[in-house]
Amino acid sequence: MYFSAPQRLYIVSPSMGRDTAIVAEVFIVDDQPLFLQGLRALVHAAPGLELAGEASHLPATDEERSALADAEAQVLVFGVNSAGQEALRPARLLRQQFQGTALVALAAHPDSDQLFAAIKAGVAAYLPKSVTGTEFLSTLSQVLDGEYPINEAMAINPNVATRVLRQFQDLSATLGNEMEALVEQALVSPLSTRELEILRNIASGLSNKQIAQRLGISEQTIKNHVTSILHKLDANDRTHAVVLALRHGLIAIPQ
Repeated sequence: MYFSAPQRLYIVSPSMGRDTAIVAEVFIVDDQPLFLQGLRALVHAAPGLELAGEASHLPATDEERSALADAEAQVLVFGVNSAGQEALRPARLLRQQFQGTALVALAAHPDSDQLFAAIKAGVAAYLPKSVTGTEFLSTLSQVLDGEYPINEAMAINPNVATRVLRQFQDLSATLGNEMEALVEQALVSPLSTRELEILRNIASGLSNKQIAQRLGISEQTIKNHVTSILHKLDANDRTHAVVLALRHGLIAIPQ
């Protein structure tokens, strides 16, 4: 088996009821057993988090990628224990295949080159392994809210900010009007592939329970995705989200 899948562990704070729903599931990866143990303890102790699974390395085979998909984690936290940009190559491939899962990198040797590579790979947050547990959980909370704390790291690193801007300008000069269209699409299409799939099912009139049965995932996972959809589209409710998605061409009217 690629990863160890722990028993479902429901973590609640003293002010929450015993049946309080899980906010998100987290998958953790690191090849250092002691550090992995620390991540596991942090997730277990955090109210509203569930450990979806853990592994010693990022998935490299179809079987391992399938196992990660089955875990249905909202966030994948992984250690980067080697220096240089090449260490982020697996993350870039993962981001392409698991668009509905946010990536959080914990770097043993953080530097501006690796930060730049993390930005290009679509990593949501890039932190040093020396980060405190409080800072880690705070960043995780931002990521679960759909934010990209990595942009804050870029903003305080002039070297990386300049490189990102230069690459954007070079791409813009190459594509011209096509670049403007791509940027506009990115601004109005913030939803992941899974979120779009769920939104299309909502537009078809299905309830959360029906969507969960159709997609073969838990109803709580559907609720988590719906909450994310509403946040990203700034929608008041499910109906409003469908209207906005149709208006921006994110989904088509169900036949």
